[in-house]
Amino acid sequence: MTAPPAQLSFDELGTPLREVTFVVLDLETTGGSAQRDSITEIGAFKVRGGERIGELSTLVDPGVGIPPGIVALTGITTAMVQSAPPLPAVLPALLEFLRGSVLVAHNAPFDSGFLRAACERHGHAWPRPPVLCTARLARAVLTRDEAPSVRLGALARHFGTATTPDHRAPADAAATVEVLHHLLERIGNLGVQSLEELLAMARDSAPHRPTTAQRRKRVLARGVPSAPGVYLFRGARDEVLYVGTSGDLARRVRSYFTAGERRRRVRDMVTLAERVETVVCAHALEASVRELRLIAAHRPRYNRRSRNPHRGWWVATTVEPFPRLTVVTTPREGALGPFGSRRAATTAAETLLDAVPLRGCTLRIPARGGTAGPCVLHGLGRCGAPCAGLQSVDEYAPAVHALTRLVEGRDATAIGRLADVVDALAARERFEDAARRRDRLAGLITALARTQRLAALAAVEELVGARPDGRGGWEVAVLRHGRLAAAGVAPRGTPPMPVIDALRLGATTVLTGPGPLHGAPPEEVRLLHRWLATGGTRLVHGHWAEPARGAPSWEAWAARARPLEVVHDRL
Repeated sequence: MTAPPAQLSFDELGTPLREVTFVVLDLETTGGSAQRDSITEIGAFKVRGGERIGELSTLVDPGVGIPPGIVALTGITTAMVQSAPPLPAVLPALLEFLRGSVLVAHNAPFDSGFLRAACERHGHAWPRPPVLCTARLARAVLTRDEAPSVRLGALARHFGTATTPDHRAPADAAATVEVLHHLLERIGNLGVQSLEELLAMARDSAPHRPTTAQRRKRVLARGVPSAPGVYLFRGARDEVLYVGTSGDLARRVRSYFTAGERRRRVRDMVTLAERVETVVCAHALEASVRELRLIAAHRPRYNRRSRNPHRGWWVATTVEPFPRLTVVTTPREGALGPFGSRRAATTAAETLLDAVPLRGCTLRIPARGGTAGPCVLHGLGRCGAPCAGLQSVDEYAPAVHALTRLVEGRDATAIGRLADVVDALAARERFEDAARRRDRLAGLITALARTQRLAALAAVEELVGARPDGRGGWEVAVLRHGRLAAAGVAPRGTPPMPVIDALRLGATTVLTGPGPLHGAPPEEVRLLHRWLATGGTRLVHGHWAEPARGAPSWEAWAARARPLEVVHDRL
């Protein structure tokens, strides 16, 4: 009766080292170039769990004479290899010996380079095995005081190996096996138990090596489930230090305690962490939304983005008889935004004044009109001068209505007029003015398109989308006014409609707020929009439409006209 497989412990998440088969290899060659020189001897040992389970060694006829310098180094002469098999006869057996194993060598790029070149030369596919270099691993594990040199002979003396390397492939491979086992003992004490961690450690240089304190924190990942969701690192006072998301919480959290984590800020955060909290989610979309919300709620000091989801600048009209444009931080109905900076919002407001004949002054004008003298803009035909009583509220209203239609995506005529101005300036060879207006218009188009897309989604009372999960099932999301109200999955073989009906019944009630996004955080609306518009998502319930004559119809113009370095991230 076959014994059941042992349950993996915490330290064995990934590929446990005791289950990894290593092929420790050494090659002797006629020189140092994989393209010009040839293999003269192969020595390889297959090991698993600390024991040798296979061996392959042979001389190889390179088909050329062996240089005197190589003869002096290795002791392999041309006469010794004349009766040996040629490489085409040996290579298939060696590749079969390597199958399913990790290739280990001292100075591995040299040996793997010769094997890869041999495969190309003799018509074999290179199997691309994981490659581990014991020289690099030794430099990652041993201090320079312990091992000033990581040459194979020096490491053999340091560890007192039974085999002395002598520049012959079987002996050097046998010595490398012993060195490998000594190094594995050392890294086991450091908490490295998986192949993934071993390979990462060998790739890393000393500045990126995990600290002892970092490795001691590995216990914090105990019990973390292998599922999509959000994780929170908490400090000594239970404060949230960092929030992240992953499709596999166990693997992601565990990576913070290995050589794979190189970010200095995050490594510092790990040393302060006292526990890890997780929130399992139905799928990646729910995890991303929850991450945004948790970052906004806790504002962790080690997160650099999304800490202020409602922060932004908006271009809106003032509430007065003769409205004017203003830049505000609180969205209003009909506002344009959000913008990442006040400067960007101000630039958009200035461009809007080129598109619609709103007044650009900051005077507060009563309904009966003002008594000041008209400014220069009146003389240029860009203002009706309500400040001088030359324009009534009714005569001013069409400009306000034109702005509303432009921002809401009901009329993009003003964009066409501004594009014509750019073309006219270029035709008159006023290229600098044309380029300046082109860039400002491209920025306005991008901002308008973003606002119109997000506002259209946030206006929908309820939408239900379903996306294939890649395994024959469906990922389901219920959206209400630009927020995720419920999330779930219908696994393969499960009828999706009962799942969808249950999610709708239990979905969160959304209370709307002011502004074009009805109070929804822009980043969350943007996430939901991207999920709906990509990946084969299907609408199951509800209707959603974007303006047909809005700014998105001009995005191709903006992409062609505007320099790439200033194009904003678009949906």
